[in-house]
Amino acid sequence: MTFDYDLFVIGAGSGGLAASKRAASYGAKVAIAEHDLVGGTCVIRGCVPKKLMVYGSHFPALFSDAAGYGWKVGDAQLDWEHFITSIDKEVRRLSQLHISFLEKAGVTLIPGRASFVDPHTVEVGDRKFTADKILIAVGGRPLKPDLPGIEYAITSNEIFHLKEQPKHIAIIGAGYIGTEFAAIMRGLGCQVTQINRQDQILAGFDEDIRTGIQEGMSNHGIRIIPNTLVTSVEPVPEGLKLSLSGENQEPVIADVFLAATGRVPNVDGLGLENAGLKIVASAEEGHGYGTAKAIAVNEYSQTNQPNIYAVGDVTDRLNLTPVAIGEGRAFADSEFGNNRREFSHHNVATAIFSNPEAATVGLTEAEAKVKLGDDGVTIFRTRFRPMYYSLTGAQERTMMKLVVDARTDQVLGAHMVGDNAAEIIQGIAIAVKMGATKKDFDATVGIHPSAAEEFVTMR
Repeated sequence: MTFDYDLFVIGAGSGGLAASKRAASYGAKVAIAEHDLVGGTCVIRGCVPKKLMVYGSHFPALFSDAAGYGWKVGDAQLDWEHFITSIDKEVRRLSQLHISFLEKAGVTLIPGRASFVDPHTVEVGDRKFTADKILIAVGGRPLKPDLPGIEYAITSNEIFHLKEQPKHIAIIGAGYIGTEFAAIMRGLGCQVTQINRQDQILAGFDEDIRTGIQEGMSNHGIRIIPNTLVTSVEPVPEGLKLSLSGENQEPVIADVFLAATGRVPNVDGLGLENAGLKIVASAEEGHGYGTAKAIAVNEYSQTNQPNIYAVGDVTDRLNLTPVAIGEGRAFADSEFGNNRREFSHHNVATAIFSNPEAATVGLTEAEAKVKLGDDGVTIFRTRFRPMYYSLTGAQERTMMKLVVDARTDQVLGAHMVGDNAAEIIQGIAIAVKMGATKKDFDATVGIHPSAAEEFVTMR
Protein backbone atom coordinates (compact mmCIF):
# COMPACT_ATOMS: atom_id res chain seq x y z
CA MET A 1 0.00 0.00 0.00
CA THR A 2 1.20 3.51 -0.84
CA PHE A 3 0.95 6.15 1.89
CA ASP A 4 1.08 9.93 1.77
CA TYR A 5 3.77 9.96 4.45
CA ASP A 6 6.18 7.56 6.10
CA LEU A 7 5.42 9.26 9.41
CA PHE A 8 2.58 11.50 10.49
CA VAL A 9 3.05 13.20 13.87
CA ILE A 10 0.08 14.56 15.82
CA GLY A 11 1.28 17.41 18.01
CA ALA A 12 4.18 19.83 17.52
CA GLY A 13 5.42 19.94 21.09
CA SER A 14 8.78 18.83 22.44
CA GLY A 15 8.37 15.12 21.70
CA GLY A 16 6.73 15.54 18.31
CA LEU A 17 9.25 18.09 17.10
CA ALA A 18 12.20 15.96 18.17
CA ALA A 19 10.80 12.80 16.59
CA SER A 20 9.79 14.43 13.30
CA LYS A 21 13.13 16.11 12.71
CA ARG A 22 15.11 12.99 13.65
CA ALA A 23 12.97 10.79 11.39
CA ALA A 24 13.32 13.24 8.50
CA SER A 25 17.10 13.22 8.95
CA TYR A 26 16.98 9.52 8.11
CA GLY A 27 15.20 10.23 4.83
CA ALA A 28 11.61 9.64 5.97
CA LYS A 29 8.80 11.70 4.45
CA VAL A 30 7.27 13.36 7.52
CA ALA A 31 4.31 15.61 8.30
CA ILE A 32 3.35 17.10 11.63
CA ALA A 33 -0.05 18.55 12.59
CA GLU A 34 -0.57 21.25 15.19
CA HIS A 35 -3.66 23.33 15.96
CA ASP A 36 -1.90 25.78 18.30
CA LEU A 37 1.42 27.62 18.30
CA VAL A 38 4.29 25.31 17.39
CA GLY A 39 6.37 24.43 20.42
CA GLY A 40 3.91 22.71 22.72
CA THR A 41 3.42 23.16 26.44
CA CYS A 42 7.07 23.79 27.23
CA VAL A 43 7.60 26.67 24.85
CA ILE A 44 4.13 28.20 24.89
CA ARG A 45 2.72 27.78 28.40
CA GLY A 46 5.23 25.87 30.45
CA CYS A 47 8.97 25.71 30.98
CA VAL A 48 10.00 28.76 28.98
CA PRO A 49 7.51 31.45 30.07
CA LYS A 50 7.51 30.05 33.61
CA LYS A 51 11.30 30.26 33.89
CA LEU A 52 11.23 33.82 32.59
CA MET A 53 8.72 34.62 35.34
CA VAL A 54 11.02 32.91 37.84
CA TYR A 55 13.89 35.15 36.76
CA GLY A 56 11.68 38.23 37.04
CA SER A 57 10.52 37.24 40.53
CA HIS A 58 14.09 37.15 41.86
CA PHE A 59 14.88 40.84 41.35
CA PRO A 60 13.21 42.24 44.51
CA ALA A 61 15.36 39.96 46.67
CA LEU A 62 18.46 40.96 44.70
CA PHE A 63 17.69 44.64 45.26
CA SER A 64 17.33 43.96 48.98
CA ASP A 65 20.49 41.87 49.16
CA ALA A 66 22.49 44.59 47.40
CA ALA A 67 22.05 46.89 50.39
CA GLY A 68 24.01 44.46 52.54
CA TYR A 69 26.94 44.88 50.20
CA GLY A 70 26.81 48.66 50.33
CA TRP A 71 24.76 49.37 47.23
CA LYS A 72 22.09 52.04 47.42
CA VAL A 73 19.08 50.94 45.40
CA GLY A 74 16.14 53.28 44.87
CA ASP A 75 12.47 52.42 44.81
CA ALA A 76 11.79 49.59 42.41
CA GLN A 77 8.46 49.03 40.71
CA LEU A 78 7.28 46.30 38.38
CA ASP A 79 5.70 47.28 35.08
CA TRP A 80 3.38 44.27 34.82
CA GLU A 81 2.24 44.98 31.27
CA HIS A 82 5.84 45.22 30.04
CA PHE A 83 6.73 42.04 31.93
CA ILE A 84 3.90 39.93 30.52
CA THR A 85 4.19 41.37 27.01
CA SER A 86 7.93 40.72 26.87
CA ILE A 87 7.45 37.10 27.89
CA ASP A 88 4.74 36.59 25.27
CA LYS A 89 6.95 38.16 22.61
CA GLU A 90 9.77 35.75 23.45
CA VAL A 91 7.40 32.77 23.38
CA ARG A 92 6.19 33.72 19.90
CA ARG A 93 9.75 34.24 18.69
CA LEU A 94 10.67 30.73 19.83
CA SER A 95 7.55 29.28 18.20
CA GLN A 96 8.57 30.80 14.86
CA LEU A 97 12.08 29.49 15.36
CA HIS A 98 10.73 25.95 15.74
CA ILE A 99 8.76 26.37 12.52
CA SER A 100 11.97 27.32 10.72
CA PHE A 101 13.69 24.23 12.17
CA LEU A 102 10.91 22.05 10.72
CA GLU A 103 11.31 23.69 7.33
CA LYS A 104 15.08 23.12 7.36
CA ALA A 105 14.53 19.49 8.31
CA GLY A 106 12.07 19.00 5.43
CA VAL A 107 9.08 18.29 7.68
CA THR A 108 5.67 19.42 6.38
CA LEU A 109 3.71 21.43 8.93
CA ILE A 110 -0.06 21.00 8.66
CA PRO A 111 -2.02 23.55 10.74
CA GLY A 112 -5.10 22.12 12.40
CA ARG A 113 -6.31 19.49 14.87
CA ALA A 114 -5.72 15.91 13.71
CA SER A 115 -7.86 12.92 14.63
CA PHE A 116 -7.89 9.27 13.59
CA VAL A 117 -10.12 7.90 10.86
CA ASP A 118 -8.51 4.45 11.02
CA PRO A 119 -5.07 3.08 12.08
CA HIS A 120 -3.37 4.49 8.99
CA THR A 121 -5.48 7.59 8.31
CA VAL A 122 -5.86 10.93 10.07
CA GLU A 123 -8.16 13.82 9.33
CA VAL A 124 -7.21 17.49 9.68
CA GLY A 125 -10.17 19.72 8.96
CA ASP A 126 -11.65 18.48 5.69
CA ARG A 127 -8.41 16.82 4.53
CA LYS A 128 -7.36 13.21 5.04
CA PHE A 129 -3.79 11.92 5.15
CA THR A 130 -2.45 8.38 5.23
CA ALA A 131 0.81 7.29 6.84
CA ASP A 132 2.78 4.11 7.33
CA LYS A 133 3.46 5.09 10.95
CA ILE A 134 1.67 7.60 13.17
CA LEU A 135 3.09 9.19 16.32
CA ILE A 136 0.85 10.75 18.96
CA ALA A 137 2.62 13.55 20.85
CA VAL A 138 -0.20 15.84 22.00
CA GLY A 139 0.98 16.25 25.59
CA GLY A 140 -1.28 17.06 28.51
CA ARG A 141 -3.68 19.71 29.72
CA PRO A 142 -4.48 21.29 33.10
CA LEU A 143 -7.03 19.52 35.24
CA LYS A 144 -9.71 21.65 36.85
CA PRO A 145 -11.44 20.14 39.88
CA ASP A 146 -15.18 19.64 39.71
CA LEU A 147 -16.51 22.05 42.30
CA PRO A 148 -19.08 24.85 42.36
CA GLY A 149 -17.70 28.07 40.89
CA ILE A 150 -14.68 26.48 39.21
CA GLU A 151 -15.43 28.60 36.12
CA TYR A 152 -13.89 31.53 38.00
CA ALA A 153 -10.53 29.77 38.25
CA ILE A 154 -7.60 30.15 35.89
CA THR A 155 -5.05 27.44 35.12
CA SER A 156 -1.37 27.50 34.24
CA ASN A 157 -2.49 28.18 30.65
CA GLU A 158 -3.96 31.56 31.51
CA ILE A 159 -1.62 32.80 34.23
CA PHE A 160 0.88 34.04 31.64
CA HIS A 161 -1.74 36.39 30.19
CA LEU A 162 -3.13 38.19 33.24
CA LYS A 163 -3.76 41.78 32.25
CA GLU A 164 -3.15 43.08 35.77
CA GLN A 165 -0.89 41.95 38.57
CA PRO A 166 -2.89 40.19 41.29
CA LYS A 167 -2.86 41.70 44.76
CA HIS A 168 -3.76 38.35 46.30
CA ILE A 169 -3.65 35.03 44.48
CA ALA A 170 -5.05 31.83 45.96
CA ILE A 171 -3.67 28.55 44.64
CA ILE A 172 -5.01 25.03 45.08
CA GLY A 173 -2.53 22.26 44.45
CA ALA A 174 0.94 21.65 45.83
CA GLY A 175 2.76 19.82 43.06
CA TYR A 176 5.34 21.36 40.72
CA ILE A 177 2.97 23.90 39.22
CA GLY A 178 1.21 25.14 42.33
CA THR A 179 4.44 25.39 44.29
CA GLU A 180 6.40 27.14 41.56
CA PHE A 181 3.71 29.73 40.89
CA ALA A 182 3.24 30.37 44.61
CA ALA A 183 6.92 31.30 44.80
CA ILE A 184 6.84 33.29 41.54
CA MET A 185 3.86 35.40 42.49
CA ARG A 186 5.19 36.03 46.00
CA GLY A 187 8.51 37.13 44.55
CA LEU A 188 6.68 39.55 42.26
CA GLY A 189 5.06 41.14 45.31
CA CYS A 190 1.67 39.43 45.48
CA GLN A 191 0.03 38.08 48.59
CA VAL A 192 -0.12 34.31 48.16
CA THR A 193 -2.23 31.62 49.80
CA GLN A 194 -1.55 28.00 48.82
CA ILE A 195 -4.15 25.40 49.77
CA ASN A 196 -2.98 21.79 50.00
CA ARG A 197 -5.11 18.71 50.58
CA GLN A 198 -2.11 17.01 52.24
CA ASP A 199 0.04 17.93 55.20
CA GLN A 200 3.07 18.82 53.09
CA ILE A 201 3.74 20.09 49.58
CA LEU A 202 5.36 18.13 46.73
CA ALA A 203 4.18 14.60 47.40
CA GLY A 204 6.59 12.00 46.06
CA PHE A 205 9.76 14.02 46.59
CA ASP A 206 12.35 13.34 49.26
CA GLU A 207 11.14 14.45 52.68
CA ASP A 208 14.07 16.82 53.16
CA ILE A 209 13.20 18.55 49.89
CA ARG A 210 9.54 18.85 50.88
CA THR A 211 10.39 20.22 54.31
CA GLY A 212 13.10 22.57 53.06
CA ILE A 213 10.94 24.16 50.37
CA GLN A 214 7.86 24.48 52.58
CA GLU A 215 9.82 26.10 55.39
CA GLY A 216 11.51 28.46 52.94
CA MET A 217 8.22 29.45 51.32
CA SER A 218 6.65 30.13 54.70
CA ASN A 219 9.65 32.28 55.66
CA HIS A 220 9.11 34.26 52.46
CA GLY A 221 5.55 35.10 53.50
CA ILE A 222 3.53 32.50 51.61
CA ARG A 223 0.56 31.26 53.59
CA ILE A 224 0.23 27.49 53.22
CA ILE A 225 -3.01 25.91 54.44
CA PRO A 226 -2.54 22.11 54.81
CA ASN A 227 -5.05 19.25 54.95
CA THR A 228 -7.74 21.35 53.31
CA LEU A 229 -9.93 21.25 50.21
CA VAL A 230 -11.68 24.09 48.42
CA THR A 231 -15.38 23.27 48.44
CA SER A 232 -16.76 26.17 46.39
CA VAL A 233 -15.87 29.48 44.76
CA GLU A 234 -18.09 32.52 44.41
CA PRO A 235 -17.61 36.13 43.35
CA VAL A 236 -17.89 38.78 46.05
CA PRO A 237 -17.29 42.55 45.88
CA GLU A 238 -13.70 42.06 47.10
CA GLY A 239 -12.90 39.39 44.51
CA LEU A 240 -13.40 35.64 44.79
CA LYS A 241 -14.36 33.83 47.98
CA LEU A 242 -13.01 30.30 48.40
CA SER A 243 -14.91 28.23 50.94
CA LEU A 244 -12.73 25.59 52.56
CA SER A 245 -13.33 22.21 54.13
CA GLY A 246 -13.25 21.97 57.92
CA GLU A 247 -15.50 23.51 60.56
CA ASN A 248 -13.03 26.18 61.65
CA GLN A 249 -11.70 27.20 58.25
CA GLU A 250 -12.28 30.83 57.41
CA PRO A 251 -12.91 31.46 53.70
CA VAL A 252 -10.07 32.87 51.63
CA ILE A 253 -10.79 35.98 49.57
CA ALA A 254 -8.47 36.68 46.64
CA ASP A 255 -8.67 38.50 43.34
CA VAL A 256 -7.20 35.60 41.32
CA PHE A 257 -7.74 31.87 41.86
CA LEU A 258 -5.28 29.43 40.26
CA ALA A 259 -6.28 25.78 39.98
CA ALA A 260 -3.04 23.81 39.89
CA THR A 261 -4.41 20.38 40.70
CA GLY A 262 -2.41 18.50 38.11
CA ARG A 263 -2.27 17.80 34.41
CA VAL A 264 -3.79 14.91 32.47
CA PRO A 265 -3.11 13.34 29.06
CA ASN A 266 -4.75 15.32 26.28
CA VAL A 267 -6.57 12.38 24.64
CA ASP A 268 -9.94 14.04 24.01
CA GLY A 269 -10.89 14.51 20.36
CA LEU A 270 -8.18 12.27 18.92
CA GLY A 271 -10.62 9.61 17.73
CA LEU A 272 -8.59 6.90 19.44
CA GLU A 273 -11.53 4.52 19.18
CA ASN A 274 -11.34 4.73 15.38
CA ALA A 275 -7.81 3.38 15.52
CA GLY A 276 -8.62 0.77 18.16
CA LEU A 277 -6.08 2.17 20.60
CA LYS A 278 -5.87 0.97 24.18
CA ILE A 279 -5.98 3.51 26.99
CA VAL A 280 -5.18 3.00 30.66
CA ALA A 281 -5.82 4.86 33.91
CA SER A 282 -3.52 7.84 34.24
CA ALA A 283 -1.30 8.20 37.30
CA GLU A 284 -2.26 11.89 37.15
CA GLU A 285 -0.47 14.47 39.27
CA GLY A 286 -3.81 14.68 40.92
CA HIS A 287 -4.31 15.86 44.49
CA GLY A 288 -7.58 13.96 44.63
CA TYR A 289 -9.53 16.13 42.22
CA GLY A 290 -10.15 13.71 39.35
CA THR A 291 -9.00 10.88 37.12
CA ALA A 292 -7.96 10.62 33.49
CA LYS A 293 -6.81 8.25 30.77
CA ALA A 294 -3.41 7.79 29.13
CA ILE A 295 -2.35 6.00 25.95
CA ALA A 296 -0.83 2.61 26.76
CA VAL A 297 2.61 1.98 25.25
CA ASN A 298 5.46 -0.51 25.60
CA GLU A 299 9.14 0.22 26.24
CA TYR A 300 9.52 1.36 22.62
CA SER A 301 6.59 3.81 22.85
CA GLN A 302 4.52 1.45 20.69
CA THR A 303 0.76 1.19 21.25
CA ASN A 304 -1.36 -1.94 20.81
CA GLN A 305 -1.58 -0.99 17.13
CA PRO A 306 1.89 -1.89 15.75
CA ASN A 307 2.14 1.13 13.44
CA ILE A 308 1.00 3.72 16.01
CA TYR A 309 3.27 5.16 18.71
CA ALA A 310 2.96 7.74 21.47
CA VAL A 311 5.51 9.77 23.44
CA GLY A 312 5.53 12.42 26.12
CA ASP A 313 2.86 13.43 28.60
CA VAL A 314 0.04 11.75 26.68
CA THR A 315 1.51 8.42 27.87
CA ASP A 316 1.85 9.66 31.47
CA ARG A 317 5.12 7.87 32.16
CA LEU A 318 7.48 10.60 33.31
CA ASN A 319 6.09 14.00 32.40
CA LEU A 320 9.15 16.12 31.73
CA THR A 321 10.15 17.96 28.56
CA PRO A 322 13.59 16.31 28.17
CA VAL A 323 11.93 12.92 28.62
CA ALA A 324 9.45 13.61 25.79
CA ILE A 325 12.36 14.68 23.58
CA GLY A 326 14.34 11.57 24.50
CA GLU A 327 11.38 9.28 23.86
CA GLY A 328 10.73 10.96 20.50
CA ARG A 329 14.32 10.57 19.34
CA ALA A 330 14.49 6.96 20.55
CA PHE A 331 11.34 6.22 18.52
CA ALA A 332 12.79 7.81 15.38
CA ASP A 333 16.12 6.02 15.79
CA SER A 334 14.34 2.70 16.28
CA GLU A 335 11.86 2.97 13.42
CA PHE A 336 13.78 4.98 10.83
CA GLY A 337 17.44 4.96 11.84
CA ASN A 338 18.12 1.23 12.06
CA ASN A 339 19.06 1.68 15.74
CA ARG A 340 16.41 0.02 17.86
CA ARG A 341 16.68 1.30 21.40
CA GLU A 342 14.69 2.12 24.51
CA PHE A 343 14.72 5.44 26.29
CA SER A 344 15.76 4.97 29.90
CA HIS A 345 13.47 6.49 32.52
CA HIS A 346 15.95 5.56 35.26
CA ASN A 347 17.77 8.28 37.22
CA VAL A 348 16.22 11.24 35.40
CA ALA A 349 17.08 14.50 37.14
CA THR A 350 14.43 17.14 37.75
CA ALA A 351 14.06 20.51 39.45
CA ILE A 352 11.41 22.57 41.20
CA PHE A 353 11.90 26.24 40.34
CA SER A 354 10.40 27.45 43.57
CA ASN A 355 11.98 29.79 46.10
CA PRO A 356 13.97 28.15 47.54
CA GLU A 357 14.82 26.15 44.46
CA ALA A 358 15.29 22.39 44.62
CA ALA A 359 16.58 19.61 42.39
CA THR A 360 16.87 15.87 42.65
CA VAL A 361 18.10 12.75 40.90
CA GLY A 362 17.74 9.09 41.79
CA LEU A 363 16.07 7.47 44.78
CA THR A 364 14.61 9.31 47.72
CA GLU A 365 15.62 8.17 51.19
CA ALA A 366 12.24 6.48 51.65
CA GLU A 367 12.46 4.66 48.29
CA ALA A 368 15.96 3.43 49.04
CA LYS A 369 14.93 2.08 52.44
CA VAL A 370 11.97 0.25 50.94
CA LYS A 371 14.32 -1.33 48.40
CA LEU A 372 17.29 -2.09 50.66
CA GLY A 373 15.97 -1.89 54.22
CA ASP A 374 16.88 0.70 56.84
CA ASP A 375 20.28 -0.90 57.45
CA GLY A 376 21.05 -1.02 53.74
CA VAL A 377 21.10 2.76 53.31
CA THR A 378 23.53 5.40 54.56
CA ILE A 379 22.45 9.05 54.48
CA PHE A 380 24.85 11.97 54.18
CA ARG A 381 23.26 15.37 54.76
CA THR A 382 24.37 18.93 55.27
CA ARG A 383 22.51 22.15 56.01
CA PHE A 384 24.16 25.55 55.99
CA ARG A 385 23.75 29.24 55.34
CA PRO A 386 25.44 30.11 52.02
CA MET A 387 28.28 32.64 52.13
CA TYR A 388 26.34 34.98 49.82
CA TYR A 389 23.88 35.75 52.63
CA SER A 390 26.50 36.50 55.29
CA LEU A 391 26.26 40.23 54.50
CA THR A 392 22.59 40.47 53.60
CA GLY A 393 20.94 39.41 56.84
CA ALA A 394 18.65 37.00 55.00
CA GLN A 395 18.13 33.68 56.77
CA GLU A 396 18.31 31.48 53.69
CA ARG A 397 19.38 27.86 54.12
CA THR A 398 20.74 25.24 51.76
CA MET A 399 20.28 21.49 52.18
CA MET A 400 22.25 18.81 50.35
CA LYS A 401 21.81 15.09 50.69
CA LEU A 402 23.27 11.87 49.32
CA VAL A 403 21.49 8.52 49.58
CA VAL A 404 24.08 5.75 49.50
CA ASP A 405 23.89 1.95 49.28
CA ALA A 406 25.59 0.83 52.51
CA ARG A 407 26.87 -2.39 50.91
CA THR A 408 28.17 -1.22 47.54
CA ASP A 409 28.88 2.45 48.40
CA GLN A 410 27.00 3.47 45.22
CA VAL A 411 25.26 6.83 45.34
CA LEU A 412 21.59 6.06 44.71
CA GLY A 413 20.18 9.56 45.01
CA ALA A 414 21.20 13.20 45.34
CA HIS A 415 18.91 15.98 46.56
CA MET A 416 19.34 19.71 47.09
CA VAL A 417 17.35 22.70 48.28
CA GLY A 418 18.92 26.10 47.77
CA ASP A 419 20.26 28.60 45.26
CA ASN A 420 21.29 27.16 41.89
CA ALA A 421 20.10 23.67 42.85
CA ALA A 422 19.16 22.79 39.26
CA GLU A 423 22.53 23.85 37.86
CA ILE A 424 24.40 21.87 40.52
CA ILE A 425 22.31 18.69 40.38
CA GLN A 426 22.63 18.56 36.58
CA GLY A 427 26.33 17.83 37.04
CA ILE A 428 25.76 15.47 39.96
CA ALA A 429 23.24 13.56 37.82
CA ILE A 430 26.04 12.45 35.49
CA ALA A 431 27.86 10.81 38.38
CA VAL A 432 24.69 9.15 39.67
CA LYS A 433 23.77 7.89 36.19
CA MET A 434 27.26 6.41 35.80
CA GLY A 435 27.01 4.57 39.12
CA ALA A 436 29.55 6.64 41.06
CA THR A 437 30.30 5.66 44.65
CA LYS A 438 30.58 7.84 47.72
CA LYS A 439 34.35 7.23 47.56
CA ASP A 440 34.33 8.71 44.05
CA PHE A 441 32.62 11.80 45.43
CA ASP A 442 35.12 11.96 48.32
CA ALA A 443 38.06 11.68 45.92
CA THR A 444 36.84 14.69 43.92
CA VAL A 445 38.42 17.99 44.87
CA GLY A 446 35.86 20.69 45.62
CA ILE A 447 35.79 24.15 44.07
CA HIS A 448 36.28 26.59 46.95
CA PRO A 449 34.47 28.64 47.97
CA SER A 450 31.26 27.31 46.43
CA ALA A 451 28.09 25.70 47.65
CA ALA A 452 28.54 22.82 45.20
CA GLU A 453 31.73 21.66 46.94
CA GLU A 454 29.60 20.42 49.84
CA PHE A 455 28.58 17.44 47.69
CA VAL A 456 32.18 16.18 47.74
CA THR A 457 33.01 17.06 51.35
CA MET A 458 30.12 15.45 53.25
CA ARG A 459 31.34 12.90 55.80
